[in-house]
Amino acid sequence: MLRHLLLQCRSGFESECVSEVADHCGELGIAGFPRFEPGSGFVLFELYGDALTVIQRIPFRSLIFVRQWCACLPPFDNLPTHDRLSVLLEPIKELPQTAELLAEVPDTTEGREVLSFSTKLASAMAQTLRQQGVMLARKAKADWRMHLFSLSGQSVLIGVSPRRNASALAMGIRRLKFPGAAPSRSTLKLEEAWHWFIPQAQWPDRLGGGKTAVDLGAAPGGWTWQLVKQGMFVTSVDNGPMAETLMDTGQVTHEKADAFYFQPIKSVNWMVCDVADKPARVTSRVLDWALNRWCDEMIFNLKLPMKKRYAEVSQNLAWIEQELSSAGIAYQLSARHLYHDREEITCHLDLRQ
Repeated sequence: MLRHLLLQCRSGFESECVSEVADHCGELGIAGFPRFEPGSGFVLFELYGDALTVIQRIPFRSLIFVRQWCACLPPFDNLPTHDRLSVLLEPIKELPQTAELLAEVPDTTEGREVLSFSTKLASAMAQTLRQQGVMLARKAKADWRMHLFSLSGQSVLIGVSPRRNASALAMGIRRLKFPGAAPSRSTLKLEEAWHWFIPQAQWPDRLGGGKTAVDLGAAPGGWTWQLVKQGMFVTSVDNGPMAETLMDTGQVTHEKADAFYFQPIKSVNWMVCDVADKPARVTSRVLDWALNRWCDEMIFNLKLPMKKRYAEVSQNLAWIEQELSSAGIAYQLSARHLYHDREEITCHLDLRQ
């Protein structure tokens, strides 16, 4: 029985990662205790129960701060440098059969220095496992995916995750290239949000040309640029200046107004908001838009305090759910600490039902 969960997260958010997984485990009646170092970018959660069961019963997409996870064997420490594979192969046979192996490291400066080693070891390990019939061919269908998480040349963790209930990306990171034409790097936050919250097959219908949008706190236009790129007509609300290149598209109307007081003349398809203010104030503004049905969908960021970040997130999301439920409004609310986020989370509110 596997009793360890390996949880990967952004460096500095280990406590938040622990809190949400502990809450979910508690709902399943399974206790455990975490081991982590602040700033390490990962948590090893030891359970008084079966980790394979837990990792299948907790919906991965319901987690906010966990980027990637797997049920893993106990840590392998002090590996011999001359023949690591001989130590690793026998215990791996206890794991469910897989057809894919992800090489992963902590998303820290120290971790990235080990990535080359992890990639080479994963390649050699996969080749040997396939030769021995322990691992399936690359194109074979398997319910599980294997992870090699390297801390150093002598310390690794090995585990598995359900293919349908984990990230398909190594370390749970979607790496995007910054578009040079965009006015600011914040544009990557909205692009990553599209990938996480909107199935790509639905992009033409939900993000396609001709849609209307409002960007609250838009200047200089990083998020507006993404909306324009999708072919939307955008009202950008900010007292600050917008990039001239955006204004030249003919798709942008600049409203010099306060994002917290602006009201649209008519409802739009999308409202997006990346305002640097207290989470409760942004949540109140989101509720204004939702209760007045001023848009069909929203993507907004909640900037987090230095302390009690998980509690703040839970409180604001519960506030939205309570108000919308009381008003009889059907909705779907999701939240994620994206790779391109820092001290914030990104939320998606779907009111199309």
